[in-house]
Amino acid sequence: MSTARKKPAAKPPQPTDKDELAGEVLRQFRQVFNAVKTHFQQVEKKVGLGGAQVWALSVIRDTAGIRVSELAQAMDIHQSTASNLVKGLLEKGLISAERDGPDKRVVRLKLQPAGGKALRAVPGPFEGVLPSALQSLDVATLKRLNADLGGLVTVLNADEHGAKVPLAEM
Repeated sequence: MSTARKKPAAKPPQPTDKDELAGEVLRQFRQVFNAVKTHFQQVEKKVGLGGAQVWALSVIRDTAGIRVSELAQAMDIHQSTASNLVKGLLEKGLISAERDGPDKRVVRLKLQPAGGKALRAVPGPFEGVLPSALQSLDVATLKRLNADLGGLVTVLNADEHGAKVPLAEM
């Protein structure tokens, strides 16, 4: 008769406080991303425009005669991204581009009636729910978020060029 001993069954790993906290933070990120995604889907369904296009339209409406470089700065996006947004809005007849200045190299953007009609149909904040929510937070909270997310970006070794891509285009 064999008297082989049975090995005790391995216990499943127990979550640590750190595991639980990391899981909770991950769930919060999912909630944020889903809120952003849902908003952009609602906008696209309602007006047939992407979220970044809607934001650009609102900036152009609020700053008639804005240049593409100024639009990029106002939206905190790369100038080539702003140029692509402008191209799409021009093709849809939502804005116009007029050459200005002595050598006609400066292009000024202006909202067209069709662009105004599209904006009136947009649900929610033009810039998107996340920028709007961030603007509603107090400075101390924004400073903590900035520092903490900066640490996460470092750990992820995230590409800095991604910082200039609108969420609606991700």
